[in-house]
Amino acid sequence: MVTAADCGLLLIRLTFGLLMAGHGAQKVFGLFGGQGLTETGKAFAALGYQPGKLFAAIGGLSELLGGLGLALGLLTPLAAAALIGVMINAMATVTGAHGLWETDGGVEYSVCIAVVALAIAAIGPGRLAADRFLPWGVGGWKEAAFALGLGGLAAAITLSL
Repeated sequence: MVTAADCGLLLIRLTFGLLMAGHGAQKVFGLFGGQGLTETGKAFAALGYQPGKLFAAIGGLSELLGGLGLALGLLTPLAAAALIGVMINAMATVTGAHGLWETDGGVEYSVCIAVVALAIAAIGPGRLAADRFLPWGVGGWKEAAFALGLGGLAAAITLSL
């Protein structure tokens, strides 16, 4: 039986996941008013990511595929890790120097994205998800640790390059 919690998780996953996928599509394909890969690559290069276009593709695809994964409830811990890693990079290179609040250019938005992704990995995607019948489909400590650990490791590697 589908519960209100399952429907609530689906609503969070769809809203959050599709918005993140759209954000990634802006970077990679220039959709939804985005600048596309070439211009986004120039912005990444200005932040110190070399080659900028490669890192823009990695960041954009992480948002796009991570968002789609969360929306579908597919490979949920991996999808969460992709978004967590991108947000750690955003905080370290763009928003961290501006404090907490988004109105000042701070980390507020990035923290919210990372926490929602981590929470979905911990709670699990719910019954209305592709992962429903897979071992990680119920969430838990291992899934949350995987998402946070892999996202953190990917961010650390990226930031060290």
